[in-house]
Amino acid sequence: MDKKKILIIGFVVYLVATGVTFGVARAFGSKIDGNLVDPSSLITDEEGNIQIDPGEPKTETCPINGKLFTKTEKALWEERRPLAVMIENHTDARPQSGLSYADVVYEAVAEGGITRFMGVFYCGIAANNIKFAPVRSARTYYLDWVSEYDALYAHVGGAGKCNDPTVDEKAKALCQIDRYGIKDMDQFGISYPTCFRNPDRLGRSVATEHTMVCSSSGLYDVAKSREWTNVDEDDVAWDEDFVSWGFADGDSAKDVVDSAKISFGFWDGYKDFNVVWDYDKSKNSYKRTMGGEPHTDFETKEQITAKNVVVQMTKETGPVDEHKHLLYETIGTGDAYIFKNGEAIEGSWSKKKRTARTIFTDENGDEIEFVPGQIWIEIVPKGKDVDF
Repeated sequence: MDKKKILIIGFVVYLVATGVTFGVARAFGSKIDGNLVDPSSLITDEEGNIQIDPGEPKTETCPINGKLFTKTEKALWEERRPLAVMIENHTDARPQSGLSYADVVYEAVAEGGITRFMGVFYCGIAANNIKFAPVRSARTYYLDWVSEYDALYAHVGGAGKCNDPTVDEKAKALCQIDRYGIKDMDQFGISYPTCFRNPDRLGRSVATEHTMVCSSSGLYDVAKSREWTNVDEDDVAWDEDFVSWGFADGDSAKDVVDSAKISFGFWDGYKDFNVVWDYDKSKNSYKRTMGGEPHTDFETKEQITAKNVVVQMTKETGPVDEHKHLLYETIGTGDAYIFKNGEAIEGSWSKKKRTARTIFTDENGDEIEFVPGQIWIEIVPKGKDVDF
């Protein structure tokens, strides 16, 4: 065989091999070396969910809650920053959409004894296009938690523009969002189909304020258009100063359970917002009940669970103005109860400044190591009973 034919055959073999390699990468969402993933090669279904090879091992640790994910999912989240979403908890708004996908959830009273959630979404939604609902307004104390992650902040309006004389200065969340330079994803600046009102979501009639739905993929597309990816418009990475919590190596229940049930309320007389977390030793997780009913996610139809539950006792001030806005102590120190592995720890919380990480420690002052998986942080006014 002459040299020319050899070169032609070699070139054809190269093209075939390259095509096969590309096809495998496209099918399974990763480059063949197993270490790098090309997000542009991934297959997406009609709802915007990325198809993950079920055989791909979960080897990558989420920096926010320590849970393990695939390399494909890590490649996706590394191109983004965390997304914090305000999700309401009025009885007419239940069940909510999206909470079960959060890496961390914060719950505090928004007004009038009604609590509100802020989910921090990053690793758990990497391969999924998640619906969040009902999305509601911003409050000042949530900004101190948003700032820990330099997260995108999705909400629908909020308390107090800078020039609003009817709102207490300390409660002016919209003013503070601008002043702090928070990456604002206010729905008033985001159009359909990323965010829209869906009065039929629950199959029953509800007030307009309970109908806002936003999608995670849409919000990330808007953020990208604003140059808020894993780095901001100044090329500063979101995790440049991020302090990850410690996580235990493994997930195992204690032989002897300290507490099989955790129960508390936020305000006296508001039983619809009383919370119970029941420990399931077989799954080493806590099942959430609210207002006497299992708390489910509307999208999954399953009861919400968490690997870790933290009750952070804080000073409540207010109402501070005619809108009955409240203030909660988020910077400083205080008592905390940490529940994991069936274990009950009476410890403390501390946060040095708005942008600093909230740190949880045990009775000896040692930092808590959380169980890898979802973490719920319950902000409960000082003086309230926590039974366990």
